[in-house]
Amino acid sequence: MYPTLFRWHSFEITTFGLMMFLAFVVAGWVLTKQFRRAGLSEDLASTMVMAAAIGGIVGAKVYYAILFRDWHLLFDRAGLVWYGGLMGGAAACSWVVVRRKVDFLLAADATAPALAIGYCLGRIGCLLVGDDYGRPTDSWVGIAFPKGSPPTTAESLRQFGVHVDPSLPPDAVLRVHPTQIYESSAALIMFFILLRMTRTRHRRGRIFAMFLILLGIERFFVEIVRAKDDRFLGPFTVAQLISIIAIVIGIVIWLRRERRAVTAQA
Repeated sequence: MYPTLFRWHSFEITTFGLMMFLAFVVAGWVLTKQFRRAGLSEDLASTMVMAAAIGGIVGAKVYYAILFRDWHLLFDRAGLVWYGGLMGGAAACSWVVVRRKVDFLLAADATAPALAIGYCLGRIGCLLVGDDYGRPTDSWVGIAFPKGSPPTTAESLRQFGVHVDPSLPPDAVLRVHPTQIYESSAALIMFFILLRMTRTRHRRGRIFAMFLILLGIERFFVEIVRAKDDRFLGPFTVAQLISIIAIVIGIVIWLRRERRAVTAQA
């Protein structure tokens, strides 16, 4: 773990911040190439990246504050929640697309691969600072985060509502599921699937629909082993509820585009 790359007095550069920066740079590069392929302007791609950055950060912080019912968390350095960032960024980018009078589904399809690669790099940042990890495991994939945010001690995991052997002392450091690696790997696979789809004939909206479906499936299953304290219905988390909504929206978009294609052929 390398949570801090550089520190000078009160100024520091964190690995999470670096990976967030790289995520936006790489996603912006991919977005520009996809927009060019779709016949959209590079200027629009730059505007979308800026809108995604502002809307994403605001959305992530608002989601985090609502989740923990504490508006003071808006000013905390932590709490950049992916789904909140996705919704905030999507809202900001949608506003740009509508304002520029661009075909929404065309822009959404071109944006999907960039979202996947940005997600992939962002989760590596979470790994480097020891955040968003999973439940304890004895398998070979387990990783301990003694300096995580928070550390994977028995006490920290109990605070997440995770069942931990009562005989373990509070400061015992446990190995946990590296869910950051699971998500980053899944997002990378999603990126290549979506990129392949952009290079074949497809109906508008299908790539974005596939992104929502794959994202929802990936996040729903990862949440099963996540160390979370926002379970609202038995073992299910808020993120799993949003995942189901994303899957349903993706399926609806896919089926509607298919139905329109059949109607047009008839």
